[in-house]
Amino acid sequence: MNIDTLTTFFMWCTIIGGGVLIFSSILCMLLKNVIGRMHGKMFGMSPDTVKAAIYGYLGLFKILWLIFNVVPYVALLIITCPSK
Repeated sequence: MNIDTLTTFFMWCTIIGGGVLIFSSILCMLLKNVIGRMHGKMFGMSPDTVKAAIYGYLGLFKILWLIFNVVPYVALLIITCPSK
C-alpha cells in the first residue's frame, strides 16, 4: 500500500463520512419532533431528552469525523505536496 492509495482512501472516507453527517443533520432538523416522539416511546425517554441525545450524537460524530477522516487526509495531502 503506497501513499497515493492511502490518500485516495482517506479522501473517500472523508467524503462518505461528511455525507452521512450532513444527511443525519438535515434529517434531525427536519424531523426532530417525529424522531423525538418515536425514540421517546421506544426508549421511555421524554422527547426533549431524545433531542439532546441526538444533538450530542451529531456533535460527537462531527468531532470523530474530523479527527479520524479529515485530519489524516489533510496530513497526507501536505506530505505528498511537492516542495518548492
